Amino acid sequence: MLFYLITILVVIVDQAAKWGVRSNMQLGETIQVWSGHLQFTYYENSGAAFSSFQGYGKYFAIIAVLFVAGIFYYRRKGELRGPILEAATGFLAGGAAGNAIDRVIYHQVTDFLVFGSRGGILNLADLAINAGGLLVVVHLLKEPLKRVMTKR
Repeated sequence: MLFYLITILVVIVDQAAKWGVRSNMQLGETIQVWSGHLQFTYYENSGAAFSSFQGYGKYFAIIAVLFVAGIFYYRRKGELRGPILEAATGFLAGGAAGNAIDRVIYHQVTDFLVFGSRGGILNLADLAINAGGLLVVVHLLKEPLKRVMTKR
């Protein structure tokens, strides 16, 4: 249940935030939110992370659909169980789906979050993907850390 809740919540919040940016900002416009730490800058990315592969976004939509299908497949097989993996895969699926929706409808992804003066530009789906990846690492380290701690 946690997987579905997080997936749906990520997609809804991500799409709502992107809609808000597209509706209330001009392309290229910047709004300082927290001086030196966070700003909103409206950008449309037709490529992948770090603005690479510009113009090939439609292919990343296909990859996202296959990725989400893979998550559902392995969940159905019972291989992605436990609260950490439930949350991790929920964030990953929700983030991938949020960006795939943009790619299918708009042929590009709306980015708007800039952290710090040298930060790249991303969106809430990207943050969810990062959170999911971090939780996968936590899951992978959980057992080895337990073994190390029990040997002491």
